[in-house]
Amino acid sequence: MSIGVLLLHGSSGAPDSDRARLLEAEGYDVLAPRWTVTHEVALESFPLDELADHDRLVVMGSSWGAEAALLLGALDERVDAVVAFAPSAYVWGRVLEDGSQRSAWTWRGEPLPFVPFDPGWAAADDPPSYVGLYRQSVATYADAERARIPVERIRDVLLVAGGDDQVWPAVEFAEEIARRRGDRPTRIVTVPEAGHRAVLPGEEPKTSGQRMARGGTAAADRELGGLAWPEILRLLADGLRVHRA
Repeated sequence: MSIGVLLLHGSSGAPDSDRARLLEAEGYDVLAPRWTVTHEVALESFPLDELADHDRLVVMGSSWGAEAALLLGALDERVDAVVAFAPSAYVWGRVLEDGSQRSAWTWRGEPLPFVPFDPGWAAADDPPSYVGLYRQSVATYADAERARIPVERIRDVLLVAGGDDQVWPAVEFAEEIARRRGDRPTRIVTVPEAGHRAVLPGEEPKTSGQRMARGGTAAADRELGGLAWPEILRLLADGLRVHRA
């Protein structure tokens, strides 16, 4: 049985090359495309078609890439499992230069419903933490329910979240995803002191991206990655066992 992995980076704009090498060393076929984090990205533009000849497809993403991974798992029936690092439970928008907001994603030509950012929020820290922005935006947007990612449609989900994530409340989002999925296969890996970027064994921490607080410590981020790695391998191996059964 062959397994293809689509690996999606976050707002850093840099593909997760170390992560791709780790997965390739385990025998998986990995695509880690560079994509532009902007508004109305067509989910169909991610190269799942290039992995379609595999028996099993897994989408793995971090932060905004995790948002895309969960959406692909929910909307594209070819996806068998999703691994989401620092996941979101909602679809978010992007703020344009004129201050207007549009959905981050489209599916089959239509923009997905999204939670708009609350324009009344202001950062109190330097570098800024955006956790309060995401919480406040969900709380104040009357139609947030429409913007929930339909995670109950995904076959198998692994969520990796740091309790000290200062970008968005990843653990709260992970718990919300798990509740929404009910008894569908869902695993959460978390470390209270870890931040937005888990570091898997054999990876170097990412340093690129927008200037912001991401939380965590070097040790806790590596601890989270160390706990997540065997769960990732287990999810991939579970697919092999199901196929052989």
